[in-house]
Amino acid sequence: MANNSAIGPSICFEHVSAARGGRPVLEDVCAAVPAGGNTVVVGPNGAGKTSLLLCLIGEVPFSGSIRFQGEDCRDSIAYVPQSLALDRGLPLSVEDFLALGCVRRPLWLGTSFAVRDEARRLLALVQAEDLGGRQMCALSGGELRRVLLAAALGRQPRLLVLDEPAAGVDVSGERLLWEILAEARIRQGFTQIMVSHNLPLTAHHASHVICLDQRVQAQGPPQQTLTADRLLKLFGVPIHLYPDQCFSEESGCPQCGAVCMTAEVLERGDFARERHTSDTMPGSTDA
Repeated sequence: MANNSAIGPSICFEHVSAARGGRPVLEDVCAAVPAGGNTVVVGPNGAGKTSLLLCLIGEVPFSGSIRFQGEDCRDSIAYVPQSLALDRGLPLSVEDFLALGCVRRPLWLGTSFAVRDEARRLLALVQAEDLGGRQMCALSGGELRRVLLAAALGRQPRLLVLDEPAAGVDVSGERLLWEILAEARIRQGFTQIMVSHNLPLTAHHASHVICLDQRVQAQGPPQQTLTADRLLKLFGVPIHLYPDQCFSEESGCPQCGAVCMTAEVLERGDFARERHTSDTMPGSTDA
């Protein structure tokens, strides 16, 4: 059970705008991240999802404001990036990597039994106890993701920020990662905000969703936010997550028959044009 007296902060984005490389990536973003919840940011490639996280952790300049309510946790934010570049020749074990967050003296001077025990405890949190002696450069994508998550949890964060934490991970590994995150958040009571392209897992695990395409297109509980017509407008392809949002009088998808779009869209012919001109599918990197 989470300790409600130590629950993470809520966050309020107020009229946040940002540019990268001279190109606007966020425009007048107003959004809320509820305290202690799992907020998931979804949207097409280039929508500014990663940029929003980088503004939050202070890595990208922006106009507007980002306010923390409940507690100012700027010194207790843990960030799990979309990728980590490793020197393939660096002889760094997983335990040594985790020890970097626990000690201040150089690793070549050795680490104590207590530090090693802490590294093993963190690996147990992410169900990766067998990885301690492995070299970082030899890990698979899913294994590396769990080690990065272990390092983030070791900071005892009040706010956990994750940018596509399951990118490059297979289906079972991604589901396991979401379950590990849910258990850790409930146990430690932090607030979580993450970017994801996995809409079914978002629908299942998120407590709050922000649909972003440079501006906020919608936000709120998943079932009220991830509606079929809204996802069609956001991604340009039919995506159907909730059967109870299906109405028999609506026209079905010409490709698969699923009821995923409004009659108005079909009458305008926008779907066929978007399918022909857009390759925007939920799935890879973001600005």
